[in-house]
Amino acid sequence: MSPARSAFLLAGLMASAGVAHFVAPQQFDSIVPRSLPGSPRTWTKASGVAELALAAGLALPATRGVSARVTALFLAGVFPANVKMAYDWRHRSTSARAVAYARLPLQVPLILWARHAGTRDVRRVDGADG
Repeated sequence: MSPARSAFLLAGLMASAGVAHFVAPQQFDSIVPRSLPGSPRTWTKASGVAELALAAGLALPATRGVSARVTALFLAGVFPANVKMAYDWRHRSTSARAVAYARLPLQVPLILWARHAGTRDVRRVDGADG
């Protein structure tokens, strides 16, 4: 898949996640690490705004490269929330635990996706060298 198409799809995912932070904030409030200062709702709203801004940046070719790198860093930065969720859900049903635990390794392909989305589209012309 081309980096441009990949960036557009990732922008959709980030925008959906950003909107979800405002539509159903309770689910995000509950996974904000307690060690962060301030209220969980403030962190939920801030991360929602960040995801919407990153989505916009990924969608625009002029800002795609920088936005993709920042998206990769953002995805790495929210990993502690996924760890907290997995820990907090350790006594829930098997299916709930599976969801929480599956989020942990999922961050790696998401980060790699963001990195790919920021690369330039390089298309070879027939007969071109190397």
